[in-house]
Amino acid sequence: MNEMRKLISSWILSLALVLSTGLTYAPSFVGRAQEATKGKDAPSVSQPKPGQPGQPDTEKVKAVADKAAALVTEFDVNGLKVLVKRRAGSLTVATALFMRGGARNITAQNAGLEALMWDAATEASQAFPRETLRREQARMGTGISYDVSYDYSTLGMISTRPNFDRSWEMFADIALHPTFAPEDVKRVQNKLVVARSNNEDSPDEYLQELQARVAYAGHPYSNDPEGSAETIGRLGVDDVRAYHKRMMETSRLLLIVVGDLDAATLRQRIAGSFGKLPRGDYKPEPLPQLSFATSSVDVTTKGLPTNYIQGVFAAPPLTSEDIYPMRVASSLLNDRVLVEVRFRRNLSYAPEAFLREQGTNIGGIYVTAVDANQAVGVMLNEIARLQHERADSSDINSEISGYLTRYYLGQETNMAQAGELARYELLGGGWRNSLDFLERLRTVTPTDVQRVAQKYMRNLRFVVIGDPKAIDRNIFTSQTSGE
Repeated sequence: MNEMRKLISSWILSLALVLSTGLTYAPSFVGRAQEATKGKDAPSVSQPKPGQPGQPDTEKVKAVADKAAALVTEFDVNGLKVLVKRRAGSLTVATALFMRGGARNITAQNAGLEALMWDAATEASQAFPRETLRREQARMGTGISYDVSYDYSTLGMISTRPNFDRSWEMFADIALHPTFAPEDVKRVQNKLVVARSNNEDSPDEYLQELQARVAYAGHPYSNDPEGSAETIGRLGVDDVRAYHKRMMETSRLLLIVVGDLDAATLRQRIAGSFGKLPRGDYKPEPLPQLSFATSSVDVTTKGLPTNYIQGVFAAPPLTSEDIYPMRVASSLLNDRVLVEVRFRRNLSYAPEAFLREQGTNIGGIYVTAVDANQAVGVMLNEIARLQHERADSSDINSEISGYLTRYYLGQETNMAQAGELARYELLGGGWRNSLDFLERLRTVTPTDVQRVAQKYMRNLRFVVIGDPKAIDRNIFTSQTSGE
């Protein structure tokens, strides 16, 4: 028991350090703590009493948020919103330019254009020809890359603090003055076409593609930001150049820098580069939320040794108060399906319950299994347990502890912290909403978890790749329809 108290005290001290300094931690004692509490009541982590609505201590939440907010400087440069998070002593700097819109910027005919634009932009710029750019990046250890998603795209850079000034020159020139040489665009285009052509060769990638078609039919997300071999193949240099010119407006962009930098000095650099862009008048329209009235099962026949299965349900967005109990419910479901499907029945190696973080959000379950009916039946039974049986407070406390550990481990890097600020700024009602995450999660009760399980974990849309004769549709649909 004394050892257990020491472990808990160490954990609380680590969290206090995170909240007061913005540092991350990687506790090595979590596994031992969970082992020590197996079969016993888990220690309390300041949870409300079971059955009572979880209400955050507003003064405490504000104090925590204010302390974290003090590390972030926010300013505007000609309509460009900039966030600079100071991490004193950090030897690296993360810089990320986010372009708002994502799937709403493209159509079914030019899907993948934004990905092609950023990929080609990283090849060369006016001040940094291709060979010079590669040589400078290798010399300084600077990495510049891009990513696209349904909600926004990102041009990101990781550099060391001593090499930030020169790296910033490259980053800004790539973003603002890409060369888009025909040979570079064609080379990148061919690479993307080949990559997209092989989607069906990977069952997991193909499963996600099929799932998106089913879940997002009629929704802006039906335009895949990564595009397809067909849509990317029909694009040309003129399309890329015109798109870049149209999209590079400060009202469409968000710039975030995380590292040991002076915000005032950085502001001058931004004014001399991105501050010269036109403002534009971009105002994103609210995304429609998903609502599935019934369950469904879509099976794609493929000769595989196992069946690949995923089912999704409509989940609350980051702006909803339900997102906090939903995170706990999803984490609890993930643990339970792992125990029941893998450990107890050996039906699958890696069953999973997940919750995305999108403007239009989804959650769901995933499994690969030869006995698809039994595996899915067990997973749906675990959803039913969450809906009809209130979880123990000790289980909720344990899930919150585990979730927070994974969350902070995932926030170790400067780029991860830049991504978190962007996610809440673009999707979650403002970056400050990311700062009271811990305190709000701690208020989740067993009643909250049961309520969101009943509200959201229903009418799953299943997609299966495998043997249609192995699928009993009644098993897939009967337990997730209705209240």
